[in-house]
Amino acid sequence: MSDKKTRQQQQPQILSLAIVVLFALCHQIPVAQSVELTFELPDNAKECFHEEIQKNQTATLEFQVVSGGRYDVDVTLESPTGEVIYRQIKTQFDSYQFVAAATGIYVACFGNEFSTFSHKIVYMDFQVGEEAPLPGIEEHATVLTQLETSAQEIHKGLNAILDYQTHHRLQEAQSRKRAEDLNERVLWWSLTETAAILLIAIGQVLVLRNFFSEKKPSQMNYTLMK
Repeated sequence: MSDKKTRQQQQPQILSLAIVVLFALCHQIPVAQSVELTFELPDNAKECFHEEIQKNQTATLEFQVVSGGRYDVDVTLESPTGEVIYRQIKTQFDSYQFVAAATGIYVACFGNEFSTFSHKIVYMDFQVGEEAPLPGIEEHATVLTQLETSAQEIHKGLNAILDYQTHHRLQEAQSRKRAEDLNERVLWWSLTETAAILLIAIGQVLVLRNFFSEKKPSQMNYTLMK
């Protein structure tokens, strides 16, 4: 019984120690290079972003149109030699992963040149390289200890939470923009219908009033003479 109680008391301590070690190691972890931003793309415009990538390095380009027009945009990705390795026409969102064939500057361009009056809000995430594992874990020749396993699982869980938060925020912003646009359209349609009903009512009153208006004697005599 005493051994069981001792183990139960040690489990919260081990978990707390794993969290402390994880946050201490986060300052020493070399993370993957990443460019993540949300920018405005005007109508008839094109925006390009440049990123230097080493040969045989893995990179991922992810984008999503948050608002504007039909929520579509043109996307191209060019290699240092000018070759187009990825192209999408009027796409709302996509993710493309590739391995760099040569070292140099890769250019990702977003075009809204087909739109004449609507600007777009675009989210882009350009990740270069893979995130390195926690220090000391990749060099293990034996089975990971309980502390190291807990730290690794917590690290993966935090990264997954960040990804989920980003996607949910984008979805919420897009849904809010759609709701605002729909509300504006319903408002203007209601105002148009109200104005049309008022004009029809006024016209009907004027026509009915003309039917029941009394004619003067001179007008009646002139009508009989005809």
